[in-house]
Amino acid sequence: MQAQTPAATSRAILELRYYHLRSGRQVEKTTNYLQHGLVPAAERAGIRPFGCFNALIAPDTPFMLTLASYPSMAAFDAAREKLAADKEFQAAVDEYNTIGELSYIRMENSLLSAFPSFPSVIPPPASEKASARVFEIRTYESPTDKGLARKIKMFGEGEFDIFRRLHMLPVFAGQTIVGTHLPNLTYMLAFDDLAAREKCWAAFSADPEWQKLRTTGGIPDAELVDNITNIMVKALPFSPIR
Repeated sequence: MQAQTPAATSRAILELRYYHLRSGRQVEKTTNYLQHGLVPAAERAGIRPFGCFNALIAPDTPFMLTLASYPSMAAFDAAREKLAADKEFQAAVDEYNTIGELSYIRMENSLLSAFPSFPSVIPPPASEKASARVFEIRTYESPTDKGLARKIKMFGEGEFDIFRRLHMLPVFAGQTIVGTHLPNLTYMLAFDDLAAREKCWAAFSADPEWQKLRTTGGIPDAELVDNITNIMVKALPFSPIR
């Protein structure tokens, strides 16, 4: 649990990129590109933590997802320049983007600013059971910026603590600053497996501290969050975060 306590630091910029695919050759090509092109290039460029995931339970499958973390917007720009100058990576990009054969249907990008109460990505600890681990990505849309700010504050005032106590490990949490369906926030939780996820959420829903926290301030949930979406993903075998 000590490893799940964020250090006092500047707030990271998080990049989420979805590769929307068709089954078959596109999945094969994208997997190869991520494994042999993007992941090693990200390491060379100092982009870390870095994660690669594929859909487990989600709409609009198949897709793959990458998570990249940068200390600042300046670091984000610097990393992009390093990737552009990386000849080995650019060769992988050229191979992936061959004309005449679609490697993907569309890419979808968003940038997030990490929460003040969770300023950096915290990969889950290494485990012999990592192959069974699942990750849940939850997005909360708010009707107003004020409602979103209050919900973000709620996470720091106890919600993250409840997660950790119940063995629901937060990996990242950020407010979307470039993307769709604003205002919204997105966070990721790691679980040992799907059965553990079900058990943890049941415990969370019944937790007395959560019941108290959710009513603090007398603000109805609908004024903070008016739409929730969640998907389940698994780390690809070569993903640094897994």
